[in-house]
Amino acid sequence: MIRMALFALLAIVATTATSSAQTTSPYTGQEQRAIKALSEEEIRDLLEARGMGLAKAAELNSYPGPLHVLQLAAELGLSDAQRKATDSLYASMRQRALSIGRQIIEAERTLDRAFANAAIEPATLRSQVGAIATLQGELRAVHLEAHLAQHALLTPEQITRYDVLRGYRGNLMPRDSHRHGG
Repeated sequence: MIRMALFALLAIVATTATSSAQTTSPYTGQEQRAIKALSEEEIRDLLEARGMGLAKAAELNSYPGPLHVLQLAAELGLSDAQRKATDSLYASMRQRALSIGRQIIEAERTLDRAFANAAIEPATLRSQVGAIATLQGELRAVHLEAHLAQHALLTPEQITRYDVLRGYRGNLMPRDSHRHGG
């Protein structure tokens, strides 16, 4: 009987120790952030109009991004006209992305403050989250549109070369080059 009681007591202690050890959140330390939902890196990315992986659907399907095309201009053999058009495309994309990025940061800051000040209600929550989601969608579309426009500025051979240089293909043999359109 004593043995059974001792076993039950040990089981309770082990369960309590395990459950209290599992209460540490992966968010620990993030409560110190200026905007809880955004890391410093995410804020920098938004303020610098970085792609942040938003255009992977394009990039990984042979729709090059203008920044990387400019970085690889010599290797791709861009003509003066292509370089000029790509510069313009990148500048336009960057300007639009910067504007939207600032809006996302401000919208996240507003949402964060509403929670911090205990001044959030369900209707306000839905409205603010909807606005943030719309901005995030607009930002992604800006980056994807730039890839789409860039694709039209390059030859199929340049697109194939881009994919090789970026590490997406191991050889220079065009695949589905009829898709590239030029």
